Amino acid sequence: MSTARDLFLTAMGPGPTESVGQGDLSLALAGAELIDLIGSGTVAVEDERIVPHRAPVPGDRLLDEAAEALTPQAPYERIEDWLWRRGRDLSAAYQAALEEDGELTRKRGGLLSFGPERVEAADTPARRRAEDRWREREPVLTALASAVGIGSSGSSDSSDSSDSSDSSDSSDSSDSSDSERPSDGSPGIDGEAETAVVAAVLDAVMELEAVRQRRSIENAAYANLWRGP
Repeated sequence: MSTARDLFLTAMGPGPTESVGQGDLSLALAGAELIDLIGSGTVAVEDERIVPHRAPVPGDRLLDEAAEALTPQAPYERIEDWLWRRGRDLSAAYQAALEEDGELTRKRGGLLSFGPERVEAADTPARRRAEDRWREREPVLTALASAVGIGSSGSSDSSDSSDSSDSSDSSDSSDSSDSERPSDGSPGIDGEAETAVVAAVLDAVMELEAVRQRRSIENAAYANLWRGP
């Protein structure tokens, strides 16, 4: 399983998921893919640009697609440009792939069989692996999850029970979440390249939120114009 798949399964964990925007999650998934490609030696980061080093080892099909989408020649692509290009509709792609692999299931909400349908993570070894990484506060997964709001305010946190059993752990977690927000990276992540990717994800998510807010203000102003005095 890749970090991106673990991140998606973490986002699908217990608790409300409304706060996890699909656009935000797509950006973080693209960052997770890039970090895995760095870890495998497929790419390196030089001056904030993604430089392919060798062919990827075949395995995860979405990660293979990410490797094939790399810019093979100079001038190589900047991290932030990669996040926006690769991240387009990436959340939907991961949902489709995980459903196909049996990692996600669709269930009806409420007491009625025709209630609203929702997607949940199935009880599989992959889900348990993702939960273990989240419970252990693995630095990369924690930083990427925090970037999209998972665990930063107790929502979408699949380790609520472990957090509530130890107040000091909960305090440390919230402190870590706060420290992961700055654009200069997150403590505990090994390697400058990985830190640069996390920082770029944070910047991209904040930029996307700024776009949302601007559109919301413009739409409100337009509605008021037509409403009149």
